[in-house]
Amino acid sequence: MVTKKKPELEAHLLEVLAQSTRLKILYFLKDGERCACEITPKMREDASVISRHLVKMREAGILGYRKEGVSIYYWIKQPRVFKVLELIDEMLLSSVREKAQEIKALL
Repeated sequence: MVTKKKPELEAHLLEVLAQSTRLKILYFLKDGERCACEITPKMREDASVISRHLVKMREAGILGYRKEGVSIYYWIKQPRVFKVLELIDEMLLSSVREKAQEIKALL
């Protein structure tokens, strides 16, 4: 049974994932823990913007973090997020194939 709150919670998590910079950060962290000082230079946005993205993913439970002196280190707390992204890739590929079939039928 689907509770009233379930779709809202799912939508919030998908909303957190539905941002390209956040996805880039996830892929950057896929191989392990990184200092925020390493993440920011790899992105094309200001440090303050990257910081807000990191906090948003932390609050959603996707990222873990620890402080060491003035440095903050982040890691993927929920590696299952990559299974979600793999499913999305499969859906994208399926859509592309369907579109290709439609175009082929027109020729």
